This record gives sequence, structure tokens and C-alpha cells, in this order.
Amino acid sequence: MNTVNTLRGPIDSSQIGTTLMHEHIMARNPELEQNIVHPEYDEVTIFERARKSLTSLHEDKGIDTFVDLTVLGLGRDVPTVQRLAEEVPLNIVVATGYYTAKDLPTYFHTHAPDGLVGKTLGGPDVLETMFIDDITTGIPRTDGLKAGIIKIVTDEHGITPDLDRVYRAAARAQAETGVPISTHTNVSFANGRDQQKWFKANGVDLERTVIGHSGDSTDLDYLKELMDNGSFIGMDRFGMEFVLDDESRVDTLAKLLEQGYAEKITLSHDAGFFSINTPPSWRAKHTPNWHHHRISDYVLPELRQRGVTEDQISQMMVVNPVQVLTGDTEATKAVAAMVLGPGRS
Repeated sequence: MNTVNTLRGPIDSSQIGTTLMHEHIMARNPELEQNIVHPEYDEVTIFERARKSLTSLHEDKGIDTFVDLTVLGLGRDVPTVQRLAEEVPLNIVVATGYYTAKDLPTYFHTHAPDGLVGKTLGGPDVLETMFIDDITTGIPRTDGLKAGIIKIVTDEHGITPDLDRVYRAAARAQAETGVPISTHTNVSFANGRDQQKWFKANGVDLERTVIGHSGDSTDLDYLKELMDNGSFIGMDRFGMEFVLDDESRVDTLAKLLEQGYAEKITLSHDAGFFSINTPPSWRAKHTPNWHHHRISDYVLPELRQRGVTEDQISQMMVVNPVQVLTGDTEATKAVAAMVLGPGRS
């Protein structure tokens, strides 16, 4: 697998380039929007702001690929994102998966293999079918656009029975399609450990997983443990300073790089252009640095001042995403040789 699915269709590993691995464009809630009019959801304004920012990310900051990890349960709306992305020069990878910290909606219970409806239908779990179809056939209402990554969650409740079901569907989908799994964690509960334990027990290749939101932690031993076990970690919430200030995030990252972990880290912001949960006015007032340019404008200059090399930055932002998104070692070596120089693959 040396290609990755994007909103423009599959692209070759050599076209992935500098990548933000954990982002969002819009987090919506269709049921709420049908019943509660959100004063800040103005599609024309959001589209204009997003297109301007995404174009600048590519033309001014050199970002080539943007991974949107908005899935069901978090307000995924790929047809709208598809329209928004018209004429945007970035590659945009969209995800399949399900976002819940504890329980699944009633539909997934009645349609479970042993559920009221599901037991009369037969066949695999509807979650598994959805994940695989999103990747192999296409996301509904998109004329065949395919997901390139799977997103799942663990938070304060741990891997509940419903989450275990989501995890099993994700594991089967990954085994069948070869796409990676990226996660949400809450570092206060060290969820990465539980995720890795589950993955290992259920045959998921840890090398094809990214333990997300690891950058919320300053515990070097915890972060190194996750990487030593094989997973990539996402230092992916730069700008989200109501969780952890960016100075601490940069300091932790610099220490990990000094200790030789550049090959297991990806960078991102977990930012978005509209969220019904934390709308633009709230973000502008309370977390003004939480935007998609923060790594380019602040994080990379700070890292360079601390002695981080261009090769280390390219490893995290170019080479590692190729390995994560394609799982193709030879393709990754070729990209590494191209961006780091011969003999550096």
C-alpha cells in the first residue's frame, strides 16, 4: 500500500509531503442544528475562512497534506467538507471510525449482531461494515470518496463494552484494508497504555497506530514507553493551551528529540474552523493560539532555537506520516532518502 486516499482520490506516497496528522475542519451536530440554530454557523463565512487558511497553509507554510479526523459521533460531514475543499491546493485525508467516550447510540445496539434487528439480518457488525465500506467503496453521498484512516477513542471511562465493540470493528477494518488507526486519549488516565494492551491482545500492529493527544503529557517515561512499544505518538494539540501551555509542549518535544525519538512522533493541532461545541467566538477569546498555523509560526522556530535539526523536523512532518498513512516501508525509505538525503533512509 504505497498510496493514501484523499478528497481528490488516491495519491502516491511521494505526494504526501509535509503533513498535519490530527486536524479537523468542522465538528457539527445535525440533530442539534435541526432544532437549535447556532448563531455562528454561517457556511459562507466558514468556507471563506477555511479556504483562505488552508491555501495559506500550503502556499505560505509548505503544508501538503491535512488529515481530518472528524468521524461519526463528532459531527462528520464529508459532503460539506468536499465542497469546502474545492480549489484548495492541500491534500485532505478524511477518516472513518466512531467517536464516543462511553456509549454507542441505540441504533448500534438494535443493529448489533445479537440485537433486536441485527439478529434477524445476519452478517457482520454494522460498525465493521461501515468502516470497511468507507475505506473500500466510499463514504455515503460523496460519489465514492474514500477514507484513508480510522479514528477511535478512549477517555475517562476506559475501554467500555461499547468501545470494545468499536475497537474490534476498527481492528477488523484495518486488517482488511491496511489503513492506520489514530486515537483520542486523555493523558490524565494514561489511556495509551490501555490502547496498546488492547491492540496487542487483538492482533493490531502497533506500528500502524498513532496514540493521539500524547502531547498533553509532560511525562517523558510514559511517552517513551508508548514509542518503545511500537506506536507513533501524536504531539497534536499545539495551541490548545487551556489543556497545556505551548511552552511545556515544545519543551517536552525537544527533550524527546534530544533522546532520539524523532522517528516515532507526528505533529498537529487538533484545531478546526467551526465546532458547535467550542464555537469560533469562544476560541478567539479563550484560546487564540489554537489554529492550524501555530506549528509553522511558533513551534518550529522554537524547536530550531533549541537545536532541533531540519532533518528531525522533516522526519516528524514528512517521513513519519508516509509510514503511518501507507504502512509501506519501501515507500517510506524512498521518501526519507529524498528529504533527508541518500543513506538516511
